[in-house]
Amino acid sequence: MAASLRRPHSPATGPLDDDDLLREVLLRLPPQPSSLSRASAVCKRWRRLVSDAGFCRRFRIHHRRNPPLLGFFDRHQRLPFLPTLEAPNRVPPGRFSLQRDDGDRFLSLGCRHGLLLTLLIKRLQVLVWDPVTGDQHRVAIPPWIASHADKRLINGAVFRAAGDVHFQVVLVMADGDHNNCRRAFACGYSSETALWGDLISTPITSEELFPEAAVMVGNSLYWLLDVGILELDLERQSLAVIQGPVLDISVHDDFTITRAEGGGLGFLLLLDFTDQLWNCKTDCNGVAAGVLARTIELDKLLSLNPDEKRGPPRIVGFAECNNVVFMRTVSGIFMIQLDSLLQFKKFPETNIMFCHPFEIVYASGKGYPSFTVASQDLQCFQKS
Repeated sequence: MAASLRRPHSPATGPLDDDDLLREVLLRLPPQPSSLSRASAVCKRWRRLVSDAGFCRRFRIHHRRNPPLLGFFDRHQRLPFLPTLEAPNRVPPGRFSLQRDDGDRFLSLGCRHGLLLTLLIKRLQVLVWDPVTGDQHRVAIPPWIASHADKRLINGAVFRAAGDVHFQVVLVMADGDHNNCRRAFACGYSSETALWGDLISTPITSEELFPEAAVMVGNSLYWLLDVGILELDLERQSLAVIQGPVLDISVHDDFTITRAEGGGLGFLLLLDFTDQLWNCKTDCNGVAAGVLARTIELDKLLSLNPDEKRGPPRIVGFAECNNVVFMRTVSGIFMIQLDSLLQFKKFPETNIMFCHPFEIVYASGKGYPSFTVASQDLQCFQKS
């Protein structure tokens, strides 16, 4: 009788029955666009967890250092988007389309942290665009820079802290001539205060600022000058010129700023069909010395035929987080991973002069809609 009155044992509770533990597991899914969409197809409970705005924010912050490279924007007036991933992570080319007013004339300045910065030349404004949410923020540029906008090249950069809805914009410009002291100027804007900061400057030995997008390394932004490299230290709010390493560069060669292997400032020198990766070492006087880290034979890596080697390749873009360089050849655009694996992918476009790689953790949740995953992909996931 005593045995018959005993309560039956309940089955043991698994660790994933705890929502907090399951969130930690789901947080470590790969940051590919389809990951959370596939997880949401498992059951209602999983869907509830991965669609929560707080979880999606944590997911983006957790994977911020290694966001997937979704594609790149061609830097001409329409800013068309070209995807780089395969299904089910491929973003439809028309998914990121910039809606603009008639008569707007754009000069795109670069992408970073899921935002694209453009200069509205006629309106004397900058436009910060979030391609994922479609949000646009227009800001009038500072009066002093605006007064020189018709005769000087303006460059800039946009960035934001991990998980922050606010962003910051930096504009830079070089000014002066042979009779006056040449200087580079920078000014920063914060969307949190809706104010521009003070104008800062530094002497330069040249007046030409290159149109290539800035590269962020650590807490600094870097732009190419025709002589040297302009460095903006965001923490110290200081502007300086680094005298780049002396390299033997001819008119047919190409040169750009990158991140060095293992971190720090680096350079990519393209000599015909040979890539040289350099690390930059700077002494206390700001003098940079180049240390050759690696050489890549592009014609062998890409298996180029004689017709594809008719003209020298050109560097058209660099993706900071993925350490990927985009190069244009007569047969198309090559996307080359600058790590020890040296993976590459080819795209048929041949008329791109500059591109802006778009790197972001594309999670579901408020303000970040998820991808639609093909039904056959969901079925495969549910069966696995």
